[in-house]
Amino acid sequence: MLHEVADDPGAHTPEELHERYEAELIGAVEAHGVEKVAEESGVEASRLRALLDGETPEFTLEEAAAILSVLADAPDAETIAMLVRDDLMMGMSMAVLDVEAVESGIGGQLEAKEIQSKLEGRFPMKLRELALLHQFIESKKR
Repeated sequence: MLHEVADDPGAHTPEELHERYEAELIGAVEAHGVEKVAEESGVEASRLRALLDGETPEFTLEEAAAILSVLADAPDAETIAMLVRDDLMMGMSMAVLDVEAVESGIGGQLEAKEIQSKLEGRFPMKLRELALLHQFIESKKR
């Protein structure tokens, strides 16, 4: 799913990862159609159409997970989001990073408290934020 869009996420830029996330979403929408995905995911059809039209609507991790959950062999949306968050936290553990180190490493684009809340699922995480965190954390596991 989203955490598996690249073999070496740390070698890519956050923008490249975000583009790969969007490609995954586009694939799901193209495979099942805008109306079906909108109905099953709860994401507005207009935003899905905008995605297919080359625009970049901002989706949260939860919305992206709901979109991807329509795929035939995909887990439910909650499981997808949990797997992504778990992957980030495991990466932090392997790289021996705490949220303060991540905040510093991403140039303060997110505060440590925000990072913690987003990793725990208490606050929504935008896909651009996911890409930023994913790339940085994976780059430190080397």
